[in-house]
Amino acid sequence: MRQHRIPHPQQVRRIGSSFAWIDHRLIRDGHLERMTHHDQVLYLFLVLVADRYGVSFYRKEKICDCLGLDWGEFEIARDRLIDLGLIAFERYSAFTPNGFYQVLPIDGRASLSKQRSSSVRSGTDSKLNDMASSCLRASSNGMSENGLPAERPKSGLGASPQRLNGLTRRADHEAF
Repeated sequence: MRQHRIPHPQQVRRIGSSFAWIDHRLIRDGHLERMTHHDQVLYLFLVLVADRYGVSFYRKEKICDCLGLDWGEFEIARDRLIDLGLIAFERYSAFTPNGFYQVLPIDGRASLSKQRSSSVRSGTDSKLNDMASSCLRASSNGMSENGLPAERPKSGLGASPQRLNGLTRRADHEAF
């Protein structure tokens, strides 16, 4: 067995009254390399806030605020994590974007699943995502959806949120 030295033996981590863990198979089975930065950040957040069953119920707005993601980036990351079989999502109702998130056990090699969760994908969601994608692409080209020059943020740094067809996005972060 390989011997190792602990740089600060007086500061060894200990499990307190609450803790979270990330399965080592996330790296070993190739999931981490298939994930985007947004996927990784969202997955880490959901692992950290999950209860002992892997379930959390943070609102979409709160998650986006905590992680600095706009709604489009969040939805893409959430859908990718579902496709990778790492999380499940169930809406509270058909009338809300919020619901229960569950971090799933890691089983087998990383691959995009062919079956999507019906609770996440519906015709309406797909149309909204297509519309949002189209608006974000137009905005990144400096044009609005109707072909006119897009409105620029007033701050010099470009970090103030803009409203774009019901989605909040940061001008300094592009989803595509």
